[in-house]
Amino acid sequence: MAADKLASEDRRYPLDVAFCSDCTLVQILETVPPEILFDEAYPYYSSVTEALLRHSAAHVAERIRDRQLGPQSLVVELASNDGYLLQYYAARGIPVLGIDPAPGPVEAARRKGVNTRLAFFTQALASELVLNEHLQADVIHANNVLAHVADTNGFVQGIATLLKDDGLAVIEVPYVRDLIEHGEFDTIYHEHLCYFSVTALWRLFRRHRLFLNRVEYQPIHGGSLRLFVEKYENPDATVASYLESERRLGMRNLGYYAAFSSRVNSIRTELATLLTQLKRRGARIVGYGAAAKGTIMLNYVGIGRETLDFVVDRNPHKQGRYVPGVRLPIEAPERILETQPDYVLILPWNFKEEIMQQQAEYRRRGGRFIVPVPRPVIL
Repeated sequence: MAADKLASEDRRYPLDVAFCSDCTLVQILETVPPEILFDEAYPYYSSVTEALLRHSAAHVAERIRDRQLGPQSLVVELASNDGYLLQYYAARGIPVLGIDPAPGPVEAARRKGVNTRLAFFTQALASELVLNEHLQADVIHANNVLAHVADTNGFVQGIATLLKDDGLAVIEVPYVRDLIEHGEFDTIYHEHLCYFSVTALWRLFRRHRLFLNRVEYQPIHGGSLRLFVEKYENPDATVASYLESERRLGMRNLGYYAAFSSRVNSIRTELATLLTQLKRRGARIVGYGAAAKGTIMLNYVGIGRETLDFVVDRNPHKQGRYVPGVRLPIEAPERILETQPDYVLILPWNFKEEIMQQQAEYRRRGGRFIVPVPRPVIL
C-alpha cells in the first residue's frame, strides 16, 4: 500500500476454504473483484525472481524442441505479466501474444518487444481472436493463473477455443497435496480462488473436451504441477499414476483435508513463539519479500513493527510502500547489509535458496535466516 493510504483503513475480506465432495475442488468462498486485485498499482513483476526466469527459459527451450516451433507458429500466454516467459520465444523469432490485465507489467512487457494485450482472458476474448483476428495458438501457456479466475469454466473453454486442433496447452498450478501436507497456508490468498488436485483438473478439462495427457511435477512455488492438455485423448502413465495416488491418499474425500487447520495453527504458534523469544533476547529482525504470501503470513501470525524493523523486496515498484494490515515499511534489499540485523525472516520461503544466495555477504558477516514453512527453522 502507498504511504498516502496509511490514514485510511485497509480493505479486508474473509479467507475461508471449502472442499467440494462432487468435483473434489478446494476453493475459497469469497471472490474479490479482479478490478481491485489487478488495478494500475498491481506490483507483481515476474522478472524480479531469477529462479522463475531460469524455470521459464528451460520450459521454453523444451517446448520449442518438442513442438518444432518456428516463425510460422504462434505462442500465447495467459497472464503473461511482464513478458518473463514469452521473451524467450520472441528472442528465437517465434510470434507471441501475451494477455494480461495489469497495466504496469503489460507496459514492461511491451518495452521488451513482447506483443502483449491489456485484457482479462475470457471465452469472449478467445472467440474474438479466432473469428475477427484469425488467430489460433500452437502452444498456450497458463502459469499460475488458472487458480486466479472466478469463471474457471469460461477460462478453460476459452483455451479450447483459442487452441489449434493439434495444439498444446501447458498449464502450471500449485499442487494442493503439497499445500495440505506441508502446511503452506500462506499460499491461500484472494488471488488464488482454487487449489487443484489432478483429479479435479482431469474432470475440469474433460467438461470442455480437453484432455489431460501428461503431468510433470515441478518444485517451484512450493510444489507445482505442469499439465499437458490437448484436444485429443492420449494420456501417458503419469496421469493414471497421479489419479491412483490421489485415490489411495484419500484426496477425493474431506477427511484428507481435516487436519490442515491444526497443522496451520501449530506453524503460527511456533513462529510467534520463536520470534518473541528472539526479541526478548534483544535480537533485531527484518523480513524479506513483500509478496502476497508474506502479507498473509505477517497478518495471520500477527507480526508487525514490534517484531520486524522493516521488510525488503527487490521489486522497485514495492519499495517505499507498506505491507497491508501490519503497515511494515518496504525497503530495498541493500538495507540488510546497511543495518546487519541478527535475523532475516524469509517470507517467500519457496525461493529461500535464491534469497540466501543473494544475501551471502550478510550470512558471511554472521547473519541468520528464519524459514517459516513447513515449520519454523533457523538457518
